[in-house]
Amino acid sequence: MSIRGKFPIDKWDFKSESVLMDLPAEDFELLTANKTEQLYSKGEIIFREAAYPSGIFYIVEGKVKKYKVDKDGREQIIYVANQGEILGYHAILSEDRYPDSAAALEKSRIAFIPKEDFLNTLQKSSVLSKRLLKTLSHEFAVLANSISAFAQKSVRERLALQLIVLREKYKVNFQPGMPVEINISRNDLANIVGTVRESAVRILTEFKEAGIVQTKGRKIIVLDVNQLIKIANYK
Repeated sequence: MSIRGKFPIDKWDFKSESVLMDLPAEDFELLTANKTEQLYSKGEIIFREAAYPSGIFYIVEGKVKKYKVDKDGREQIIYVANQGEILGYHAILSEDRYPDSAAALEKSRIAFIPKEDFLNTLQKSSVLSKRLLKTLSHEFAVLANSISAFAQKSVRERLALQLIVLREKYKVNFQPGMPVEINISRNDLANIVGTVRESAVRILTEFKEAGIVQTKGRKIIVLDVNQLIKIANYK
């Protein structure tokens, strides 16, 4: 089922996939003139926090987690980026180091676009520059919502909220009534929610016993998204 009208999913999705969509042909050719593609295995690092950027990354296939690691080595996943989204451009625009790290959440094919080509296209393309400005503004709103959720919601509410968001990201050729399999490790799920693995597993088990979700190994299938929306208590 679609949750639009029941849950404001746009407030939780960067939607940077629209940045390159239907870009004027000459702009797209200029941007991708020297692009290369690479396959990444699950868990493989794409870039690390504090490294200097040499270009941007475009997710051709797969999913990527953006995360930070604290002084004790604990990982906090900030965002899950989907097919079609771009990564790493914030550091280039701010002329700074990467503010976070990125790693493949599953087997992924990712294109690399050199920094010089990105900046040259940005200078010449009014379409790309306007889209990036709009995307940056939207990303700020998404991150503000995430910060608010961490500060005000319980772990149970945050887990329900993230399952709703992940369900949307894992839709492939979706048809009404079709089950959506969220293929994610319990560690990654806990790191998205901002809790320890044991708490995430315990609450997930409660959802399973209540008939809200079903599990098959590491896969999570949402059976009742309306119940998750109610538990998430999002206003």
